[in-house]
Amino acid sequence: MGDHKIINDPVFGFIKIPKGILLDIVKHPLMQRLSRIKQLGLASFVYPGAQHTRFQHSIGSFHLMSEAILSLTQKGIFIFDSEAEAVQAAILMHDIGHGPFSHVLENTLIHGISHEEISLLMMEHINNSMNGNLNLALNIFKDRYPKRFLHQLISSQLDMDRLDYLRRDSFFTGVTEGNIGSARIIKMLNVVEDNLVVDQKGIYSIENYLTSRRLMYWQVYLHKTTVACEKVLVNTLKRAKDLVTKGHNIFAPPSLQYFLYNDVNKDWFLSHDESLMTYSQLDDNDIWCAVKEWSRSDDPILSLLARNLVNRRPFRVEISEEPYSEEYLHNLRHRISVSSGIAEEECDYLMSVNAIEKDMYDVNDDHISILYNDGTTKDITEASEILNVALLSKKVKKYYLCYQRLD
Repeated sequence: MGDHKIINDPVFGFIKIPKGILLDIVKHPLMQRLSRIKQLGLASFVYPGAQHTRFQHSIGSFHLMSEAILSLTQKGIFIFDSEAEAVQAAILMHDIGHGPFSHVLENTLIHGISHEEISLLMMEHINNSMNGNLNLALNIFKDRYPKRFLHQLISSQLDMDRLDYLRRDSFFTGVTEGNIGSARIIKMLNVVEDNLVVDQKGIYSIENYLTSRRLMYWQVYLHKTTVACEKVLVNTLKRAKDLVTKGHNIFAPPSLQYFLYNDVNKDWFLSHDESLMTYSQLDDNDIWCAVKEWSRSDDPILSLLARNLVNRRPFRVEISEEPYSEEYLHNLRHRISVSSGIAEEECDYLMSVNAIEKDMYDVNDDHISILYNDGTTKDITEASEILNVALLSKKVKKYYLCYQRLD
């Protein structure tokens, strides 16, 4: 038992973490921070079971990576121990730069820098503290390593990140239709000319995976109530930031205050050493702590939005295939103003229109190739018999109109 730690995971059972670099990463404060950030943010407003964290997801992705390496090695694909450890390290850290309610933050408190870029900054920080032991992991993560298929295991249509979050999110939300056969897909992985492919026997698993993935998007990630809750939070943070800009004094825990009171973009991040450390102090608790306090704010807009969140009163949502007319939006703004007693020009905080497009499978993007017994490969769109994958890859565009309830 001395050479590894064991984590008991409700989805995959016992997961072994070898002592050394990998266990050091798991124990690192930047990694531990992820246990204070929920994987699905506000989706728990719709699915109360969705309380799992980004830390759990990272450990799960690591487990699947270990299984994938084992499976590929058994098929005679040569992977050095050093490469295996590096790709495991990279998948452990792939989400390390996520903030609380990730996509919400990226559009409000931080501009021009994505969580992927912040992940890299954090990984480089950990690498320095480990005397460069993660150089190979970073090169694979950045896709700068000759064996491209190792990078594809971290980021592609069939990466371990996706296989874990679809399986895990399906488990914790109870949306069982999303439950993909991750173990079977991993057994079917193969490598041809340095590209990750799927053995012919695995074609049905892949069809099921693409269908489940689409279903999870519309039922969980883009569920209209989830989107509506996120919009309330986006507008709450926007209002807080706008009030600060106008000279108001707004309560916030120190790490959140830093991002409210400064205009943080990529240049700021790269030129202020403290910004990464401050960001790494930020988690779901800081946001909730502020929102609870804001619900008592003397600013009627901030307190209304904050109360929506604390008392789970998401915006109402209308969904349309066509864009909403200016006239329709104008009338709605007027009705919101009358109902809430807030001036019409301020009602932008109480409504939001978003176009949401999800092309789940784009042939030109990062296609999934099926490997036949005679050594030839075909894209899944041509290989599939029972399922019209072309239909699955049809672009769906929906307009979500979210607004303050008028009751």
